[in-house]
Amino acid sequence: MNAVAVPAGEPKWKRWLVWAGWVVSLYPVFVVCTSAHWKLTHNPFYVKMFSQIGWPESALTFLACLQLGAIILYIFPSTAVLGAVILTGYLGGAIASYVRIEYYYPVTVPLSTAMVAWLGIWMRDERLRALLPIRFGAFKK
Repeated sequence: MNAVAVPAGEPKWKRWLVWAGWVVSLYPVFVVCTSAHWKLTHNPFYVKMFSQIGWPESALTFLACLQLGAIILYIFPSTAVLGAVILTGYLGGAIASYVRIEYYYPVTVPLSTAMVAWLGIWMRDERLRALLPIRFGAFKK
């Protein structure tokens, strides 16, 4: 099983970038798995927050399954982009739910999770780096 697909002849910085991408990708996996755990165990704090947001407790299990499905897709390199797209959509819904009830601070968690998820894939996948390059000096005349 080759978890890091970097050919042996690649420069060391590319190999380092891929490994760092896997490390960065652990953050969204941890955050989403923790959230799914709280949903599946019906953590009292989480159930209270969900009732404040306006979601019924009966939706917790379904939402946890959505989260876990997105994370499973995210950790496999061949489906990582699809997992990140689904995860970003899910987290966007979480942001919308918080903004609707005017809880602005919790928005930072789903927003940062989505951003770090994409950063991790960008670092891991050369095709995504080619599609979305960082252009230094792009705004210089």
